[in-house]
Amino acid sequence: MGSINLCEFRKEHNFEEILGNSPELLKLLDRVEATAPTDANVLIIGETGSGKELIARAIHSRSARRNSPLVKVNCGAIPSGLVESELFGHVKGAFTSASERRIGRFELANHGTLFLDEVGELPLETQVKLLRVLQEQEFEPVGSNRTIKVNVRIIAATNRDLAKAVQSGTFRSDLYYRLNVIPLRIPPLRDRKGDIPEIVLAFLQKSAKRIGKPVQSVSQETMELLASYSWPGNIRELQNVIERGVVLSRGPILHLGADFLPAEQPDAEAAHEPTFTDSLKDVQRQHILRVLETTDWLISGPNGAGAILNLHPNTLRSLMNRLGIRRAARRSAAALASRDALSDAPALPRELSYSL
Repeated sequence: MGSINLCEFRKEHNFEEILGNSPELLKLLDRVEATAPTDANVLIIGETGSGKELIARAIHSRSARRNSPLVKVNCGAIPSGLVESELFGHVKGAFTSASERRIGRFELANHGTLFLDEVGELPLETQVKLLRVLQEQEFEPVGSNRTIKVNVRIIAATNRDLAKAVQSGTFRSDLYYRLNVIPLRIPPLRDRKGDIPEIVLAFLQKSAKRIGKPVQSVSQETMELLASYSWPGNIRELQNVIERGVVLSRGPILHLGADFLPAEQPDAEAAHEPTFTDSLKDVQRQHILRVLETTDWLISGPNGAGAILNLHPNTLRSLMNRLGIRRAARRSAAALASRDALSDAPALPRELSYSL
């Protein structure tokens, strides 16, 4: 791998949020530098919350298209009947609710970059039309026979195994190969735990400033607790935990008890490689429960479980009902008192805390 100066990378492109110095991250950023100046399509593969959009923005900002738009589409958040209208636009009267012309994302991204997040969720019929646009760089808005020419670079992202989706027939092989020119895999946070202290301190500084609390450092015990957790929700989950800790903190040093993380903390292998005896519903249920516990059962909003799981809150609620997921009774008064005692603990000596 060629050398890369991470500090210069952040300064030049204003990506201070790309944090860490682990070999896995540096290898990824080295490939970003090599890939960005080209017009090759990129497929970013990574778990939910691992920072796929940050990498897409880094690629765009280092490309010759940096002064043109970077347009994002979350393919998993659009109702299937509206995907084509969202991507390609529609003319007035194209369907019942089309009261005026709509410009699609491809047209908005002309001469720039289109980021197709969760591309594996696209319906098969839309995949056919997307393939044509990638091949011909032209499309017709819904309800129109007028061809629109575009010059767009595609960056796609997924948390699914698209190769398996091709085998199962839910994703077109020709579209997969067209998107997968440059594959970039984002390592999950559990595979670069050496980066956790830097990420924690950055989130602490950001949250303390935004919330207006004078929290300046993290206790050694808390840092060890955070570093030992497997983080199924990756960086997004870690950010939510730090923000919640800052909100509840009562002193300049952040102290988090074990109650801030799920009570059961399976190791990464157990959490991400279910046994053959586990049903798909069991795996879904366990993962959703872990995420709900990290958000204190908050479903909606930017810090809610829906955002971490990349699901619309109503979709998540429906899934919870189908899986029989219900919130357990509140913790006992003794447990809450124990947590408050941790928050009121005296500040550790300077050498036993991680400071900003």
